[in-house]
Formats: sequence, C-alpha cells, structure tokens
Amino acid sequence: MELDRFPTARAVLEEYADLETQLADPTIHADMARSRKVGRRYAELGGVVRAIREQESLSEDLAAARELAGDDAAFAIEAEDLALRLEENTQRLAALLAPRDPNDSADALVEIKSGEGGEESALFARDLFSMYSHHVETRGWKVEVLDEQTTDLGGYKSITFAVKAPTPGDLMPYGLLKFEGGVHRVQRVPVTESQGRIHTSAAGVLVMPDVEADEVEVNEDDLRVDVFRSSGPGGQGVNTTDSAVRITHLPSGIVVSCQNERSQLQNKESALRMLRARLTALAEEEAASAASAARKSQVRTVDRSERIRTYNFPENRIADHRIGFKAHNLDAVLGGEMGPLLEALQAADLAERLGQDA
Repeated sequence: MELDRFPTARAVLEEYADLETQLADPTIHADMARSRKVGRRYAELGGVVRAIREQESLSEDLAAARELAGDDAAFAIEAEDLALRLEENTQRLAALLAPRDPNDSADALVEIKSGEGGEESALFARDLFSMYSHHVETRGWKVEVLDEQTTDLGGYKSITFAVKAPTPGDLMPYGLLKFEGGVHRVQRVPVTESQGRIHTSAAGVLVMPDVEADEVEVNEDDLRVDVFRSSGPGGQGVNTTDSAVRITHLPSGIVVSCQNERSQLQNKESALRMLRARLTALAEEEAASAASAARKSQVRTVDRSERIRTYNFPENRIADHRIGFKAHNLDAVLGGEMGPLLEALQAADLAERLGQDA
C-alpha cells in the first residue's frame, strides 16, 4: 500500500474526518472560539489531505497502467508519466507530513527595535518595517500596527505590528516570518553623516504567533496596568488624556505597552494581545530549550555580534549568515521582493525537518 510509506497519513485522514463531522454539527457554532479553532485546523489539513488522496489515486493508476503495458505498449508511456507525477507528489507529501511547529498555522506579531547606531538604527528599523509590509501585502495579507515609538527623523525606536491572513492556507504569516527573528545589521552612509563614511548599525526583530485570547490564560491578578499620556516624536504630547497603556506581567517580568489607539480600552486590548504572544513564546522556550534552529536564532538583545543577516548598501548586497544566502539586489529586497530569500530559508528548514543536509 502506497501510504504505508507515510505512517502519519492515516492519522491525518482520521483527524480530518473528525473535524468534518464537528463542523457539520450546528451546535458548534454556538461556541465561536471552538468553531474558529476547528475551522482553522480543518483548513490547515486540507492541503495535506488532498496530497494524500492524490498519492492513493496516482498509485492505483500507475499499478493499472503497468499491468496493461504488458499487452499494449501505449500504456508504457502513460505509466512513465504517472511514475513521474507520483514521485513529485511523494516529495510534496513528505514535506507536508514532516514534523512542524504547530504555530506555523497562526498569524504573526512582529516587533522591530532599533539598537546600536542611534538615529541611523531607527531609520533602518523603519526600512525593515517597510520591507515586511510590502512583501506580505503582495501575498494578500494585512498589516495592523499595534504600537510604535518614532524619532524626530521618522525612524522607529520600536514598532509592533500584526500580520494577518484573511483566510487559512498552507502557508500562514508566522510560518513564513518566524525565520526573520534575530539581529539585522546594516552597513551604509547614514543620512546624519556629513563626511560620507559608512557606518554599521543594527535593529532587532522578534516574531511571535498571534494567539487567540482563549488559548492563553492570563490572570488579572498577575498584571500591573499603568496608564500614561501618548507621545510622539521628541516627546511631544499627541493626546490630551491618559489613553496609553503599559502592562507588566509580574510573574515573568514581561512589559508591553500600546499608545496607538485613541481609547484606553483599545490600547489595553492591543497590549494584552502582545502579552499573550510573548507569554506563548516564553512558554515554548522554557518547555523546549532544544527547539528548532529557527526559534533559537530569535535573539532578544540587539547586539551586532549575534546577527542573522547583513544589508550592505555600497555593494547592494544582502547576506543571510545562517544558510549562506547572498544576493546583490538589496534595493529590490527592501522594496518587498523577499521571495527567493524566504524560499531559501523555508527550504533549509524543510531539509532539517526531513533529516537531510541543508
């Protein structure tokens, strides 16, 4: 039996059938949280199930064609074509069934912080935000800024934003962007440099799964909530009321803040959303210190010595140090054309999950 090569395939088919039964039950829609969770998982498994069924169908057709080829040579050509299609689907199915991060099917929260380099680092943080925004929008995904702290020249001391896919699919925001976590180094002549000298600065990126409220329990007694007046560049007040919110999670020491919305309630909801994402990331790190290389690379400090990627403007070069990727189209990448880079990171991750040499 062709599927004997894939021990987990049967379990996937059984889970998919169970999810289908649950979704057909009208009572599930009375619980919106459960309905969303089941629907998301059902959509996530859809592509895998199609590949499994294709594998079975191609296997049966190939066996029949080979049997008929003994009497009619015309079927030998068909058998060769079916064998090629089966091999292609086998590789695709192996990739779909490879062990993966369960959060790959989630939307993402991304935080970019300036580091070494002062104003130049903040301007580079703005460039990174622009790069991600343009790329995800070409995929039909939406960007929602949750919090930002700007500088006088329009750079970002920090910015936190959500990336959401309108509908579930085989590739979701967290699964794509998680490899962006780490320190990004830039080499260029800053706009503040009058002598034309090349400077090196860095910005840090943290990528977290955007989890639902019912997926992470947050005890109100563990929170200290402070309100303050929102401010803009240079500390100028942009609000006349204390609508900005800062939340400290006392057990972990995690601090999040939000000041983008006009109401205190909206800012608190956004801050709690950021807190849930941080708590999820923290829990996973504590539960599995030997997590994937991609997760380990998400450094929490903005130190040039722990860089994952370099953006060299004089040479128009971008280099990812984890996988040896290099290209001389930095201008295009910063404009959002990240496809080849992200595909290389995905391929390296898949090779690792399949136990192959990257």
